[in-house]
Amino acid sequence: MTAPVKGPAAYFPSIEKKCGRPIADWQELIRSSPLTRHMELVNWLKTEHGLGHGHANALVAHTLAEDSGK
Repeated sequence: MTAPVKGPAAYFPSIEKKCGRPIADWQELIRSSPLTRHMELVNWLKTEHGLGHGHANALVAHTLAEDSGK
């Protein structure tokens, strides 16, 4: 039996279903953005890509944590 996914990644299935794009695409967008601060990236995803706050926050938190090695 596998443990349930916790943290920001728990949002990923609903993000993919609602937005129709794989998580890897969103992470590439985040990584290629000139923005670097968490809330700047969240606000950018919300305004430029139409994501809700929870989905944008989950994507940014997970991507920045991966990139920092956490």
